[in-house]
Amino acid sequence: MNRRQFLITTTAAFTLPALARAGERVFYTPGLAEAAIDAGKVVFLDFWTGWCSTCAAQDRVITALRRENPGYDAAITFITVDWDIYADGALAKALNIPRRSTLVALNGDDEIGRIVAGTSKRDIKALMDAALAAATD
Repeated sequence: MNRRQFLITTTAAFTLPALARAGERVFYTPGLAEAAIDAGKVVFLDFWTGWCSTCAAQDRVITALRRENPGYDAAITFITVDWDIYADGALAKALNIPRRSTLVALNGDDEIGRIVAGTSKRDIKALMDAALAAATD
């Protein structure tokens, strides 16, 4: 492990728990999601932008589900990736993210599932439940 990777991983290990308070939005910065993924954590990525009505609808569903089940926040690292800033970034490219309003759940490097532009509470809950199951296995 090189020095840069060590510093990113160490910073993320101490920062993520403090940032991920129940229902609070944690915004992506380069290295944040990558460190959690490299550490084998279950990560839920929300490729979002403030002007997108589909993103807003997804956010309302995700927020409501997180409030209904605190187990999500206890087991899953939720990270919001601002599409306006990181659409062409390494993370979006590595995961082949086609557009804003894409939700991706990962267990380390393994993709659990994804939703592109979907706002159904049932579908988002199913993705979150799959992530929770992966985190508790």
